[in-house]
Amino acid sequence: MNSSRTIGVVLVVAGLGLAVIAGLWIASQISTDAMSSGGALVAAGLAFIPVVLLEGFGLYLLQQGGSEQAQQSTMRQQRQLLDIVSTRGQISLSQLALELQANIDDVKSMIYQLVGLQVFSGYINWNENMLYSSDASQLRQLTQCKNCGGEITLAGKGVVQCKYCGTEYFLS
Repeated sequence: MNSSRTIGVVLVVAGLGLAVIAGLWIASQISTDAMSSGGALVAAGLAFIPVVLLEGFGLYLLQQGGSEQAQQSTMRQQRQLLDIVSTRGQISLSQLALELQANIDDVKSMIYQLVGLQVFSGYINWNENMLYSSDASQLRQLTQCKNCGGEITLAGKGVVQCKYCGTEYFLS
């Protein structure tokens, strides 16, 4: 659990605790005739302000912590993808999806994100669904497709593609 979520939980519990304490105090004051109903209403209104602030900020931090956790999970998967491809040199997309416990579309998305961040260089053969890791300097000097020998052209930022077989090369 990250710190935002922990602080959020503490604030929500503190808000609930404050509400219970204030409610019990007001009830005890009314039962002993130490406070009128008008005074109890004012006391409840004053107790309501910090309770709402604690609850609201606590819920916000809980939500923010959930977003951070999801982002960290994605970054962990991307790091794992890079490690797998760089250590093996090549891997099929289906095997990579199994190891990352993700679907193939998510794996493709992660690959394009890593290319956009300029941390992955390699190429993918879409016909064989194979991902290859490669040294970026070798790919920058590439003039022909490693798969079929066809001409490669720029397909996007950091991506060149073979016109004939569709193999994409990722430059970082």
